[in-house]
Amino acid sequence: MSTLTAPVRATLASDVRPTGFLADTWNVMTRELKPVWREPASVLFAMVQPLVFLGLFAPLLPETTNGSALQWFVPGIVAMTCLMGASFTGSALSDEMISGSHERMLVSPLSRSSLLVGRACKEVVPMLMQTAIILVVVTPFSFDLHLSGVLVAVVMLSLFSVGVGSLSFALALVAEGQEWLFWTVQQTLIFPFLLLAGILLPLDGAPRWLQVLSDLNPLKYVVEASRELFSGVWHLDVIASGFAGAAVVAAFGVWVGVRAMRRA
Repeated sequence: MSTLTAPVRATLASDVRPTGFLADTWNVMTRELKPVWREPASVLFAMVQPLVFLGLFAPLLPETTNGSALQWFVPGIVAMTCLMGASFTGSALSDEMISGSHERMLVSPLSRSSLLVGRACKEVVPMLMQTAIILVVVTPFSFDLHLSGVLVAVVMLSLFSVGVGSLSFALALVAEGQEWLFWTVQQTLIFPFLLLAGILLPLDGAPRWLQVLSDLNPLKYVVEASRELFSGVWHLDVIASGFAGAAVVAAFGVWVGVRAMRRA
């Protein structure tokens, strides 16, 4: 009997995978990334709207004192791409709730928090790919590429993306598979956030009440810091404000998302 059980025990021991929050988060993230690797064209399809904005808005922008208007406009488009992509992620969870696969994930040994954080971290990869595509497109057109600043800005935007993605998943959980409810709330909130961040138009001459609302928008500080970094300017107070805004969104989003996931 002992000669039979020993190989079984050895096999079971060899099949054990690393456990813990980080390992579970990594496993969830790699699972969520598989559709992206199988269909990379989906990333290109998501680039249609940002490229349309670049093609139609950029020629209308006046030249700035610091050089090409693209230095001001491109960071905002990158931030918009980050916000839009992360806010759409809850729709995939809605589909899983309808098909029943989400319930099967909930009864797995994976922790609820890793299910949320892993899915939110997955959104960083498409954002990086889309940022690279935008930079490749605009660099030949009087856009000065400051790689070190871009890399720091990407780290900040990744942190922001995790928070927005977590909020999107929380919204999908509250909607309980009702896609119309998810899309109604998402579309209602997304555009005020974009406009109040000054992504498409500067808010310098806006009415006082609009400027107050803009000051309460954490995306505004992320966009301002991104513009500084993309231009190769290192004003530490502006960059610190951008990272603080991204950290607030990330912390709040993960907290709300984990609470919603644990109640699921």
